[in-house]
Order: sequence, then structure tokens, then C-alpha cells
Amino acid sequence: MTHKATKVVIITEKLIQEGVARIVEQAGASGYTVVAAAGKGSRGVRSSGRPAVVDAFSNVKIEVIAASREMAERIADEVAARYFENYSGITYLEEVEILRPHKF
Repeated sequence: MTHKATKVVIITEKLIQEGVARIVEQAGASGYTVVAAAGKGSRGVRSSGRPAVVDAFSNVKIEVIAASREMAERIADEVAARYFENYSGITYLEEVEILRPHKF
């Protein structure tokens, strides 16, 4: 049986990954997943296929399954307010269905 939850997806610069992780943890989320990301947006093309001059300038995608919609919105709002004026990034929410809701 599945249960409804909200996933927060944050695609941003690796340079701020630790700060984003702190926001996620302070909001009460039980965990998150980070993967390398590449693509094109308003700030140009970012590639994960070739090494960056400095690894911190690469992009990451951070995914969080939030226990509630309110927690998901709080994480997304805080990340955007704290970082997105000075760093590239996008955040979006997805309604998902999960197994084992006690893990979140």
C-alpha cells in the first residue's frame, strides 16, 4: 500500500550543498539524496560529463521526501530565500507515493 508525500527537488551549485543540507535537517526531514546534475538554464550550460575547473562549481540535485506538504514548502522557501539571489538554482515540489511512511 502506498502513502502520499511531497518530494522537494533542489537543483543548485555544489558550493552550497552543505548549507542546503542544514536547512533540510533543521526542517526536520529524516534524510536526503544528492546526485550530480547537468543541464541548461538561464545561467547557461552546466555539464557533469567533464571535470569543472573547481569541483565546487559543478551542480547537484538534492531530493527530500518530506513528512508533510508544509515541511516541503518550508524547505523550498528557505533555500530560495537564503541562496537563490546569489547562486543558480531551482526548487520544485512533486506529489509522490511512498512505501513505508514511518521512514519519513
